[in-house]
Amino acid sequence: MERVNELIRAAAIFTPGKQIKPVWFDWRRRQYRIVETTYHWREQCGDALLLHFAVTDGEALYELIFSTKEQNWRLQGVEAGV
Repeated sequence: MERVNELIRAAAIFTPGKQIKPVWFDWRRRQYRIVETTYHWREQCGDALLLHFAVTDGEALYELIFSTKEQNWRLQGVEAGV
């Protein structure tokens, strides 16, 4: 997976039960619509809770991170051609 580590703009649905479902994100002037979340996990980093999402748009795999402390989204990595 190629490391990117860039802040991005993203949209998510906050479902009952405190679950978050990312639905799209903008990266480098292009919008990517998420068709599936393949895996998700949590990581405690100091006093920040980081929510990781492995998602696909049907063409590539992306790792998105939502920081509950900073309230921002980050594209951590991209794996093309999945």
